[in-house]
Amino acid sequence: MSLPTLRILAFINGIFLVTLAVSMLVPVGTLMVFKQPQGINAFLWSSLITFVAGIAMIAQGRPQHGQLRPRDMYMLTVSSWVLVSIFATLPFIFTQHASFTDAYFESMSGITATGATIFIGLDSMSPGILIWRSLLHWLGGIGFIAMAVAILPMLRIGGMRLFQTESSDRSDKVMPRSHMVAKYMVVAYVGLSALGVLGFWLAGMSLFDAVNHAMSAISTGGFSTSDASLAKWQQPAVHWVAVVVMIFGSLPFVLYVSALRGNFRALARDEQVRGFMFVLVGSWLVLATWYALTTQLHWLEALRHVAVNTTSIMTTTGFALGDYSLWGGFSTMLFFYLGFVGGCSGSTAGGLKVFRFQVAFILLKANLMQLIHPRAVIKQQYNRHRLDEDIVRSILAFSFFFTITIAALALALSLCGLDWITALSGAASTVSGVGPGMGPIIGPAGTYASLPDSAKWLLSAGMLLGRLEILTVLVLLLPAFWRH
Repeated sequence: MSLPTLRILAFINGIFLVTLAVSMLVPVGTLMVFKQPQGINAFLWSSLITFVAGIAMIAQGRPQHGQLRPRDMYMLTVSSWVLVSIFATLPFIFTQHASFTDAYFESMSGITATGATIFIGLDSMSPGILIWRSLLHWLGGIGFIAMAVAILPMLRIGGMRLFQTESSDRSDKVMPRSHMVAKYMVVAYVGLSALGVLGFWLAGMSLFDAVNHAMSAISTGGFSTSDASLAKWQQPAVHWVAVVVMIFGSLPFVLYVSALRGNFRALARDEQVRGFMFVLVGSWLVLATWYALTTQLHWLEALRHVAVNTTSIMTTTGFALGDYSLWGGFSTMLFFYLGFVGGCSGSTAGGLKVFRFQVAFILLKANLMQLIHPRAVIKQQYNRHRLDEDIVRSILAFSFFFTITIAALALALSLCGLDWITALSGAASTVSGVGPGMGPIIGPAGTYASLPDSAKWLLSAGMLLGRLEILTVLVLLLPAFWRH
């Protein structure tokens, strides 16, 4: 990698660090409002250190004759996520006196919107730390949306690749310039966040709790201000607002751009959105009926509990309304499967994404038809786009490495002394971005605090791999990537 390229990467990462430093002033203002000055100095020092580091990287200047190639964008993506996570640990270290391992695990979980936590006692925790955790979710969510639309298509693994295939219908092109797309996406993200705050507040939360949960829900992160998560609030309206905001965060933001420009049918016409809602609502109905039959709850009451937890798992948010692992084997297994599905491509949700399952079904159907009619030419289309070999190959490659990553990570966690349920569910939850795992240790009623440091570092790597869609990170391991 040439020196001009490194200078550009340092310059852009410096901008990210300065942005992070400014964001650290939000908890300062929060602590001033709550009249808790004991944590202000810690955030001011964290902001100052981060700001100085960012300015030092910016000060060397951006070279006039250098530009980033497509493969340099992968290095920028990975380095920015890691670097931001490192400096985001400072408030946790200074205020909570957490070890660097615990602080890095929490910050990586925050910035990747995973929602796995090592902290307990959230109900009495400093409001500065609580808002900082939620703010990491919010910043990571908008960062991932930008990456999914601008960077992942270069690697040909993101769902937005389907919008860039050759097609005679050019009406699907949202906008001619990427900076305009980004502008409208920020407007949609901020607007939905504001609606979430208003909804939670009107439903019965305090304004502080409403802001925190809105940022966590729209980013499909899952950090809460209470150890009991959403179970702390008994108002049904709070739970339904959470469901709606989580769904908003799991839909393709590029379609929100279309809606903002007047195409209000974009979301309703999209096959991925329809498939996501079909699986989600179908899971609600099946599990609510089963839950009502096995308990004394009324069906509508069971539906509310199921809707919150099912939506949280499928959108990879991580909120919990009670300990759903106690509902029985059927629900536990269904939740485990739904965590792999995830939301839509180009959203803040993790997982495999719905469109990959839909494309796999189209391929299966085409292969079965080919067996019946060997000479027939089977037309394969998705979302009014032709499925060419390039897209199919990239989807198969990503799905394979997604599965292999979880399997290898679970095996490595078992070497750290974890039982097989904790190892497997922890690997699946962090790579998929769900957050809570299964079992008594890292389940919805537990935390990752008791895990050994080696396991926390492995899980942190799993969060990064899953959030950046694996191949974005693995491509850096190829010797060819570093050759001129």
